Amino acid sequence: MKKIILIEDETSVVSFIKKGLQESGYEVSVAFDGRTGVQLVQANDFDLVVLDIMLPEMNGLDVCKEIRKTNQHVPILFLTALGTSENIVLGLESGGDDYLVKPFKFIELVARVKSLLRRSNGITQEIAEPEVDNEYVFQFSDLMVNDYTKKVTRAGDEISLTSTEYKLLLYFLNNPEKVISRAEILDAVWGVNYELGTNVVDVYVNYLRKKLDSQDDNKLIHTVIGMGYVLKKS
Repeated sequence: MKKIILIEDETSVVSFIKKGLQESGYEVSVAFDGRTGVQLVQANDFDLVVLDIMLPEMNGLDVCKEIRKTNQHVPILFLTALGTSENIVLGLESGGDDYLVKPFKFIELVARVKSLLRRSNGITQEIAEPEVDNEYVFQFSDLMVNDYTKKVTRAGDEISLTSTEYKLLLYFLNNPEKVISRAEILDAVWGVNYELGTNVVDVYVNYLRKKLDSQDDNKLIHTVIGMGYVLKKS
């Protein structure tokens, strides 16, 4: 049974989400403030964090940053009534993997939960051996990814990625030099039907760029206006 922690201070929302997730077969723990939520995540092995932004003691953005200091892999789903692009970007850049704007239908929450858990399964598994043969190793320019150990380096420097960033990068590496549309990326990386016009792809591509493309003259992820993105040498 997958273990989920819900960090939310509205009792009516907590009751609604907890009951529904339990009926869907998940084990659900609850924290009613941000500081308690951080402590519970650090002390337990959860498969998913569902996190509100507006919280007492410590807001959701700071909670997410604290979690990411010690755990890069647990998926974090933001719940927010602040549906502006600016607030969504802040949530994703603080280390979140996805977001859902209140009010939402429970079926949509379950779809996001299932998608995040599916994506994290292959990334958080324990690795017994540090190195394997080359079928697990992807190299493009000075970027190298070992999909067995989940280690990412560029020019020898190790790069820490969240589970969503890692899957996005791996998709680019599996399609080098190919122009990939936003719709293709959504289907491959998120695996659920998002509303037309969502900017989650643009947000994540830009966030991945910040971690990979520190050198202005050697960028790897390029925008193809009106078509999508491509992984290629400058």
